Amino acid sequence: MEMGLKGAKVIVTAGAAGIGRVILDRFLAEGATVATCDIDPVALKSLPPLALAEAVDVADEAAFTGFIDRAIATLGGLDCLVNNAGIAGPTAPIEEIDSASWRRTLDVVLTSQFLAISHAVTALRASANPSIVNMSSVAGRVGFALRTPYAAAKWGVIGLTKSLAIELGEDGIRVNAILPGLVAGDRQRRVLEAKAQQRGVSYAETEAEAFRYASLKEFVPPEAIADQILFLASPAGRFVSGQAISVCGDLKMLV
Repeated sequence: MEMGLKGAKVIVTAGAAGIGRVILDRFLAEGATVATCDIDPVALKSLPPLALAEAVDVADEAAFTGFIDRAIATLGGLDCLVNNAGIAGPTAPIEEIDSASWRRTLDVVLTSQFLAISHAVTALRASANPSIVNMSSVAGRVGFALRTPYAAAKWGVIGLTKSLAIELGEDGIRVNAILPGLVAGDRQRRVLEAKAQQRGVSYAETEAEAFRYASLKEFVPPEAIADQILFLASPAGRFVSGQAISVCGDLKMLV
């Protein structure tokens, strides 16, 4: 089914690999014009031709906001901003987490979304179908022991999303958050490996415990995340705003 996104002007942050790459590919398949940035210059080389693709650390304010400005200029406007960039942050008890790791996690996960939106909002106001989709996490709904910087940042994304949905609603700009759970891929595997090591148990035990609190006991494919984002960006999603939408198999707790 076509989503009505042909010709849409889209920015996807961290779009060279993982969930971001799947989101990017889905927009391209719908006929959208896409710009992206990623911290991995090697991964960027694997991308198909795009309006703009740059190696950028989203925690570097000058570099990242410069990319957003260049992307909008290259695209000739903006219809959808997907704030996908994020990092896992440290896995450790709170007393073992240093302030630099805390700040780095919040800068990448939360502050980058503020920076992107603040530089994109003027262009979005000029769009006939403007939307912002912020990547949060189930950790932004239920918390996550030993992952406090990550969880705190993801809770912050929900507050940012809901506040901006109210603020920007008069401009017709929809703002929503996606809350993935256990997503298939290398990143989720690394998170579970770190948790297993921290607790001194096997990976298999950690994975089994993680699924104990999910109704659907399987990893969520990245395509399911992308499908939800494309719906929110499409004309079909024009009355959905201010929502924190879980795509997690009904995950009730993170361990």
